[in-house]
Amino acid sequence: MTERPFRDAARSQDSLTARVEKATLIWLAQRTPPWINSDHLTALGLLSMLGAGLSYWYAATNPLGLLAVIGFLALNWLGDSLDGTLARVRNRLRPRYGFYVDHIVDAFGAFFLFGGMALSGFMSPAVAAALLIAYLLLMIDVFPATYTLGTFEISFFKFGPTELRILLSIGNLALYLRGPFSNLGGSKFLLFDIGGVIGTAALTIVLLISVIRHTRTLYRLETLP
Repeated sequence: MTERPFRDAARSQDSLTARVEKATLIWLAQRTPPWINSDHLTALGLLSMLGAGLSYWYAATNPLGLLAVIGFLALNWLGDSLDGTLARVRNRLRPRYGFYVDHIVDAFGAFFLFGGMALSGFMSPAVAAALLIAYLLLMIDVFPATYTLGTFEISFFKFGPTELRILLSIGNLALYLRGPFSNLGGSKFLLFDIGGVIGTAALTIVLLISVIRHTRTLYRLETLP
């Protein structure tokens, strides 16, 4: 097979925590033992999302599972965020392999996480499914945009994966301390159903804005005479 020339996409990340996160990751990468490589960290990211999903399932019978989820989300941040930084710091870059594997892992990780939420009883299966679909649709938009425009967008409107992990951890703490239900308009709803509906709506709005923006940009770049 003839190898085609490859141009790595520029990374676009302007999330709220991006500057602090980048400095922290470089600091960690410089101190990571030599026997740990990027593949180890990618595997940690995937296994931690599986652990988070199983912890949600366990939380159906023991609320301590909600606290375990927070720990697994922290491990997921470490594995998912540090793998690329470690490769760059060590100059061991594999941009095609890394991009493909990272995002396949992210897709499976989202399935594990939202599947665990649906099994926990703290979120309705329909809401969990809608949230997963909205997330995967946004991923589908990002990938062809990266290929056609040469820019990989990691965050939208100052929010990226790290901010979402933080919000989810705060939700877990609220759920652990206050219980699974919340009153809204005089009716009782699952707290995570409220958050899930809001999250699905937000992801859908971001998706529509992103699709319109990318379509307009590509149309202008390839306007026919």
